[in-house]
Formats: sequence, structure tokens, C-alpha cells
Amino acid sequence: MGMDDENLLPIGALAERTGLSVKAIRFYSDKGIVPATSHSPAGYRLYDVAALARLELVRTLRELDIDLATVRRVLAGETSLAEVAAAHAAALEVQIRALRLRRSVLAAVANRGATPREMDLMHKLVNLSDAERRRFVHDFVDDTFGGVDANPAMVELLRSTMPELPEDATPAQVEAWMELVELVQDNDFRDAVRRMAEYQAAQRADGDTTGLHHDLTETVRETVGRALAAGIAPDSVQARAVVATLTAGYARTFGKADDDRLKAWILERLEVADDPRVTRYWQLVAALNGWPPLPDPGPVFAWFGQALRAGRP
Repeated sequence: MGMDDENLLPIGALAERTGLSVKAIRFYSDKGIVPATSHSPAGYRLYDVAALARLELVRTLRELDIDLATVRRVLAGETSLAEVAAAHAAALEVQIRALRLRRSVLAAVANRGATPREMDLMHKLVNLSDAERRRFVHDFVDDTFGGVDANPAMVELLRSTMPELPEDATPAQVEAWMELVELVQDNDFRDAVRRMAEYQAAQRADGDTTGLHHDLTETVRETVGRALAAGIAPDSVQARAVVATLTAGYARTFGKADDDRLKAWILERLEVADDPRVTRYWQLVAALNGWPPLPDPGPVFAWFGQALRAGRP
């Protein structure tokens, strides 16, 4: 024992200072992680202030579930505490995300009274990686638009708006994700979307390169929406004025003559796009991406179609 032995702590005092058990301190000492500074004449282990600090660091790291091998490397200076903290924080983030998703799945099951099959499907979906989940929609786009010279703006829209299950998904978003996956895997729906892609390709082959026409679609929704709100019947005289306004917009957008052939062409476009599952697809995408809820355009385009038919000779 040396002259500073009075500043050394026996293992019991060290246990009180660190909150670790005597057994744990002996374990760390025997493993060479925090060896005793010296021993008393009777052979008892003694520890200095540096050992106290090392033990407190060991306790903190172990409470964070950092393995002993990594703890040993930190104490030996083989890796920095900052590097370990960053790696562990990243690992914890993955665990937290998984726990949040599991919580959302259980809440969704509780809310809807899901069957065992539905619960199993939801559990499988949330445990897929982000890349695996994205693959579902990528495969849908590839299958329906692949090999077809459809509107490239539509393909880009589908890919750029591809939804992901949020890190803190709500039960409603878990349900939306499950429904979306089932929808894009439905062969009948895929066939319907494929027919739309083929129609777009035929239009492009005929010279149509006009894009997505968001402004025109919004004009139809607003104009027909006002007619619906006013109670205007699609076969009425007032409806003819509404149709005339809209066909004029189509003629300008597509560079076509505003005549009966244009009306027939618009009807054809409406009929090709008339699938409520497409609307449902975009509503589910909106729910997953956190967009405002999308209204059902079905009544608007149904009224427009009826008004076009009523006005034809």
C-alpha cells in the first residue's frame, strides 16, 4: 500500500458510490474491464477515482444495452464514445420505429376487430423493410405501364408520389397501407389500369403530347361541382351551357375542333378512366402521405358524362 491508500475505495464503498452491486464490480474487475487499482494487505480490492469514473461509464453504457465487447473497446480507446453513441442511437431509432409500427398494428386490430388473417398480414407488412414495401407499388407500376408508351408524366407521378408507411403511422394509415397493398396486387385492377395505359399510348401515337391536364381536370370539378350544388340536371338547358364551357376548354387544351366528335372523344376518355378503384388508390396514397383527404370525383364525372350524352344529336 502506498501513501495515497487513504483515497482508495474498498469494493463495498465503490458499490455505494456507483449503484452497482458488489458482484457486478467483481465481474468487471475479473474481466479486466475495470481492474482493481491495488489490494489491501488482507487481499481486498481497492479502487481509485479513475476506476470509479470508468465504472460509472460502464454502468451507463450497459444501461443503454451496449455489449461488453464494445464497452471494452471504448475504455481501451479503440473506438470513441461519440462513435458508439451514434451507432447505438441509430440502432435504437430502428427499434423505436418497429415498436411504433407494432403499436399501430395492434391499435388497428383493436379498432376494426381484424381477423387473424388480417392481423397476420398487417404484421408481415409492417415488418418489411422500406425498400420491400416500396417494391409493391414499383411492381404495380412496372406491370401496368411497363412496355407501353403511355403518358410519361403519369408514370412519373405514380413513382414520385409512391407512398411509404410513416415512422409513426396511425392505425388508420396501417389500415390504408394494407388496403393499398391488396389493391395493387389485384389482377383485375391491374388489368384495368393496363387498359388505361394502353389507351394513353394510342392517344400519344395519334399525336397527343399534352401531359396531365391538372388545370383542365380542376376546371371540370369546379364547374360541374357548382352545377351539382345548384341542382342542375344533366339533361337540362342549363347543363348545355356548362358543357359548352367545358368542351371549349378541352378544344383549347388538345388543339381540337369544338364539335360533336370532340364530345364523343371526351366521353370515350371518361369511360376509360371510369373506375372507382383508381380514385380509391389515390385516396389511400393521400392518407399514407399525409395529404388532405381527396374527394370522390365520381359524381362530377358521372354528371359530365350524362350531360355530354344528353347534348349529342
